[in-house]
Amino acid sequence: MKRSLDAADEDELVRRTAAGDRRAFDELYRRTSPWLLARLRRRCADDDVVSDVMQETYLAVWRAAGTFAGSATSGKAVGWLWTIAAHRLVDAFRRRARQSQVPTVTVVDTVAPAAEDEVMAVHVGQELEQALLVLPAEARQVLRAMVLDGLSVRETSLLLGVPESTVKSRARRARIALREALS
Repeated sequence: MKRSLDAADEDELVRRTAAGDRRAFDELYRRTSPWLLARLRRRCADDDVVSDVMQETYLAVWRAAGTFAGSATSGKAVGWLWTIAAHRLVDAFRRRARQSQVPTVTVVDTVAPAAEDEVMAVHVGQELEQALLVLPAEARQVLRAMVLDGLSVRETSLLLGVPESTVKSRARRARIALREALS
């Protein structure tokens, strides 16, 4: 007998979605969409772009759930979902850039450390947490995109609306600052 949807974790919901269970998909959406929406809004101030990315992401989840369900990866449904959304957001920035030759989307960040910064710091220890918190916001943005979200230099460049050379130099400065802080 299958567990109820309330008892199922996100991995199970994705597996059930892969089998065509619409109720499981609806429950996955109910659980993850507020979090995903907030995360996307922190990276993009354009509500239309965020709305499109949300729709494209969940459509991709519905269509590609079998690729997750068939993988040996367990406990990673939320990460898989974010990877899809992050790539859709980068695609949206690329479309925008092609249409206007100048990105009109504003990336939103605050001076205070973001939730991802804190989560990343929890996993790697107290010393690194302190080092991350003293980095400039630009360096944290680059690290969040490249390390936590797994984006390439080019994708990070499009996401942040800065040249690739700027992404590389910010990443280099961030690594140096972290190395110094941790030595």
